[in-house]
Amino acid sequence: MTLMAFGPVAFEVYPLNPQTTDRATEAGFVEKQVIGRRPPLEFVGDGPEEFNISARLFPAKFGGMSSLAVLDAIRASGVPHILIRGDGVPLGWFCLVQVREKSTYLDPAGVGQIIDVDVSMKRADAPGAQGYVAALMRLL
Repeated sequence: MTLMAFGPVAFEVYPLNPQTTDRATEAGFVEKQVIGRRPPLEFVGDGPEEFNISARLFPAKFGGMSSLAVLDAIRASGVPHILIRGDGVPLGWFCLVQVREKSTYLDPAGVGQIIDVDVSMKRADAPGAQGYVAALMRLL
C-alpha cells in the first residue's frame, strides 16, 4: 500500500514507512509605505512551500536501503519530481533539499537495525518533459 510517492520512490507501509508529514506554505506580500497609517500589504503571489516526510526503515527485516540511494540521487540531480499522496492527489513538483538519516542498533556491519529518515523538499515549477525523462533514466 503506497502512502506517498515522490518521483520513483514509494513511501509504503514497508520498507520505507512514513511516520509523519508536515507542510508549510507562505503568501508573498509587499509593504507600501504611507504616512499616518499602517503600511498596506499588496499580495504578489505564492511564497515558498516546504514539505517534509519522516519515515522509518527496518533494513534487516524489510530491506529498503536502495530507496535511500535513490533519494540521494534525486537530491544530487537537482531535478524537481512530482509528489503524490496515497489517495492519488498530486501535491505538486518539489526539489529534494535534504535527506537526513539516523541509524540505531547497529549490526556487526555497521548498518542500523532501525533507520529514521527525514526528507525535506521545496516546491518548484514542473521541469520540461525532456529534462524530467532524462533525469528518471539516470536514476533507474
